[in-house]
Amino acid sequence: MTSGYKILWTEHALSELEETIEYLRENWTDKELSNFSRELDHTIELISKSPELFQVSKKKKDVRRAVVAKLNNLYYRINKDSIEILSFFSNRQDPNKIKL
Repeated sequence: MTSGYKILWTEHALSELEETIEYLRENWTDKELSNFSRELDHTIELISKSPELFQVSKKKKDVRRAVVAKLNNLYYRINKDSIEILSFFSNRQDPNKIKL
């Protein structure tokens, strides 16, 4: 990734990402996993370079939401010189479970 904001993952977001990857490994092909990984990397790069590109969350005004491959929402906050990823939420879940 070239210059942009530094990306920092919260423990909660990393935990959600790990759960998602485990689920995908069990249910998807290697090709689908590879495509998903590229989508995630691309989305994070976009956030790093243009953090205001994605819409403001309906739940909190200081949090933004990026859709990753239609299956997951990545919620993040813009800080002075970094982006804090707060949640990597699977859209297969009840939206009321989102923790920001």
